[in-house]
Amino acid sequence: MQGLELSRLYFERYGAPMLREQFPDWAERLAVGLVGSGSECFGWDDACSRDHDFEPGFCVFLPEEELLDRQTEFRLERAYARLPKEFMGFSRARISPVGGNRRGVIRLGDFLEARTGSRDGALSQARWLRLEEQYLAEIVNGELFWQGDGAFAALRQRLSRQPADVRRKKLAGRLLLMAQAGQYNYLRCLAHGEPAAAQLAVGEYVRHAIAVIFLLNERYLPYYKWQFRALRQLPLLGDEAETLELLLTTDNGKTMAQAKADMMENLAGSVINALQEQGLTEAVCGDLEKHAYSVNDQIRDPALRNAHILTAVG
Repeated sequence: MQGLELSRLYFERYGAPMLREQFPDWAERLAVGLVGSGSECFGWDDACSRDHDFEPGFCVFLPEEELLDRQTEFRLERAYARLPKEFMGFSRARISPVGGNRRGVIRLGDFLEARTGSRDGALSQARWLRLEEQYLAEIVNGELFWQGDGAFAALRQRLSRQPADVRRKKLAGRLLLMAQAGQYNYLRCLAHGEPAAAQLAVGEYVRHAIAVIFLLNERYLPYYKWQFRALRQLPLLGDEAETLELLLTTDNGKTMAQAKADMMENLAGSVINALQEQGLTEAVCGDLEKHAYSVNDQIRDPALRNAHILTAVG
């Protein structure tokens, strides 16, 4: 059993009755589910994941301070703490003083501010550009078991896609760096007798290629250790995960070097096809760098279009 299912069943058995019986006046103002940090919120947890943050618990998201008095918040915390500690053979974990509170009663403003710097999820273009996508992924992942007034569900929907110009700026920067690492620097590093530098070039190519594929799918790039897991599930170019894994895990000797260069060129071609199909580039060539600038030229906001092409790439 995965954590998301365990959490849902525990809520249905104990959480929903608690809200209906003890908080009838507030139940429709709250949102409840399993959302946030941890593989279980993405549905990627397995047996190895059960050494931490795996428990029959859920998140109760509270509205902002002016909408909920402290006494009610305290009562909710006490009611949650009194829920059964054992369920289906699993125990609820104590809150870690280091990791923070990932379950239980959480103010929605605190949850959003920790990930976006905004308590209400309102993001300026500048903030969209500099936000790490893994934090946006933690807002829209998981599942809401109880939507309340629907405010959090609507916010999750609004934040599930980044603005079109922001997406284009990120794509442009990633494409440029992908081109430099794979189509230009990899074989040059080997020609210079620098195999370690060549491997760094491979790593950079793979890192930016993964980011490009997520952007083409309009999905958020998760924390690095889950990127390949998430990549395999993407409908567009998700099957390139095997190629990218080969690039990272094979050597750069004479028998592999040209093969790896060919793999990078082939993937670049697939990316270019996807860009053209989505109307994101007007360039007609196999050079990713030219497509990077063409994507940048499609940005509608003049200030963002004229900003450095790597503005949105960390």
